[in-house]
Amino acid sequence: MQQTTTIFNPNIILGENYQIHVIAIEDYTQDFLEYMNAHFVSICEGESESDIIMVKQRAKSFFEKKSDSLKMGAIAEFIIHLYLKERGYKQECTFFNLEEGSIKKGFDGYYSKKEEEWIMESKSGKKDNNTHWGKVKTAYDDLKEKFSGNVANNPWKNAYNHASHIDVGTDKNLRKKIKLLSDNFTQSIYPSLKDFNLIPSSTIFLNDIWEEQDVSKLKGKLEKQISTFEYKEIIIICITKKSMSLFLDYLTS
Repeated sequence: MQQTTTIFNPNIILGENYQIHVIAIEDYTQDFLEYMNAHFVSICEGESESDIIMVKQRAKSFFEKKSDSLKMGAIAEFIIHLYLKERGYKQECTFFNLEEGSIKKGFDGYYSKKEEEWIMESKSGKKDNNTHWGKVKTAYDDLKEKFSGNVANNPWKNAYNHASHIDVGTDKNLRKKIKLLSDNFTQSIYPSLKDFNLIPSSTIFLNDIWEEQDVSKLKGKLEKQISTFEYKEIIIICITKKSMSLFLDYLTS
């Protein structure tokens, strides 16, 4: 069974307690640009009411100082925020970190929809030596490490700090839930992946030459992986993007 939306037109594969969303971004259509303009500020800062020109300048300054690898990672995260917003998920974090000059640490994305929370981890790379299924596996493994406490920083603390920002507008009960998870983490009490909705995501950047994806092959590879994952429900997002320059050019437009 497949579903589509008007901006991204994803190919969506539905299974039992899992979804695979395959998205191709060859160019930015006018509808895409208008949608990004409408939500750029809220994705970056929440409901800050900042002027989009100023926020784009902040983003441009951030990207100018980063390696290609970090640029790819940040672009991938932003596009996933944009996609999930279009599908009705409320972003319970900001793209910008609470500290000036960096994107956020901890979980790459925390969302809510219909009384359920979803946690996203994004991985990206160039097509030359990466595959979607490889990046999805890395994203899932990173979530597993964070849930089991095998990380230096408390990801729930970061999630709580973002959710507590007034411009994010997170519900009080959800903030309390995240705060308890943060306190438990501090006491080495770790939650099970089986109790959470996960969104491990992959973005592959092509070398400015468009290539169609073999969705059937991707579906087979990912379904084998999913069978080994632990989760409550899971959404796999695979985005193929023609280049980084589309987004970087947008920041100066």
